[in-house]
Amino acid sequence: MSSPVHISVMTGKLEGLRAISTNTATNSYCIKQNTSGNAGNICTKCYSHTMLTSYRKNMQPALQRNSDLLSSRVLDASELPTILDAFFRYDAHGELINETHLHNLCLIALHNPHCSFALWTKRNDIVTRYLKAHAKPDNLILIYSNPKVDTILPRPPRHFDRTFNNVSEDKFVERQNCTGQKCKDCRLCYTIGNGVDTIVEMVKEY
Repeated sequence: MSSPVHISVMTGKLEGLRAISTNTATNSYCIKQNTSGNAGNICTKCYSHTMLTSYRKNMQPALQRNSDLLSSRVLDASELPTILDAFFRYDAHGELINETHLHNLCLIALHNPHCSFALWTKRNDIVTRYLKAHAKPDNLILIYSNPKVDTILPRPPRHFDRTFNNVSEDKFVERQNCTGQKCKDCRLCYTIGNGVDTIVEMVKEY
């Protein structure tokens, strides 16, 4: 039986990686943040909203199937995808929807212990509630995606391994360690135990 979970082949900065993503355009949290009108919130500059509502609109049906599947019920063991990659991205598009969504991502990580999974999320509330009752898989890297532009968090929140911070081109230049590289060549975010807990990227306009 093949897994019903859709796996995307990434392009651009993420070329060479694959991902399990969901539909940003129907995620209520994403919509609220994207339309907040707060220029200091990185979500107002969301690449995913721009892509999925314009030139990559054809991606929405597959990502929506993932949104519905991963957030509605716990996947059966036979439905978990077998992933042969060394590094894998969660939610290159989208955001955590609920605890069931996170649970299914953890099950996929446990099913593929040889692979290093990285999940970017702003939903500290979902992560905190979930990890009160569950253990985080050793091969899952949780990266807190800081919503505030030009503010570098001094340390990750509890349960998180790293923070991802967006800054203006002329701010914190010496600390920008995620600029002008492809993820497959850098792997800073995807490597467990490398001592780096703060990622800083220059804001991109879409």
